[in-house]
Amino acid sequence: MYAAQYEITLPADYDMGVIRERVAASGHLLDDRAGLALKAYLVRERGVHGSPVNQYAPFYLWQDTGAMGHFLLGGGGFQNIVRDFGRPAVRHWTGAAVMAGPARGTPPRTASRRLTPVPADLGPDPDGLALGRLLAAETEALRELARHPAVHTAALAVDPHHWTLLRFVFRTDAAPGADDGSGDSAERYEVLHLSAPQLSALPAGPV
Repeated sequence: MYAAQYEITLPADYDMGVIRERVAASGHLLDDRAGLALKAYLVRERGVHGSPVNQYAPFYLWQDTGAMGHFLLGGGGFQNIVRDFGRPAVRHWTGAAVMAGPARGTPPRTASRRLTPVPADLGPDPDGLALGRLLAAETEALRELARHPAVHTAALAVDPHHWTLLRFVFRTDAAPGADDGSGDSAERYEVLHLSAPQLSALPAGPV
């Protein structure tokens, strides 16, 4: 599993209705995309849930890296973003764990993203596996978080270039709050549409 996201930050006076109409018209196009576990069409609006910006920020979980490559480089859909907004940087992470929540059967309405750096010093590490132990602890925390009645899906991934942990949580309630486990520093999004053609095929727990 690989996670990916690009962020298109828009002017402060941008009409976010344009993005909503775009997603309403074309969001269904990836509903049956082979190799795609999940695409969430996410927005942040300036002044809503603490967001300082207007932003369109789709998030992906890919089951097949070949399908991800085709989407980004082979005319599989990303060219429409490049055409309309320019070419954004695409952040990507190696998947570590994914959990289905009790609300998996209901479309999510909100999402939160928490990014935390992996400490340079993880303490005594005689066997070189301190990072693995950290990920095991984070996975257990994710499992607990995913038991919340409003959780649709929770995912954990790692950027091994910048050594950053990503936690993404999708929820069915109207506004993620303090109990989503992401803390005050998390970015919070509205989910406009969810394409999840192969989400059920991802193994539960550590990837």
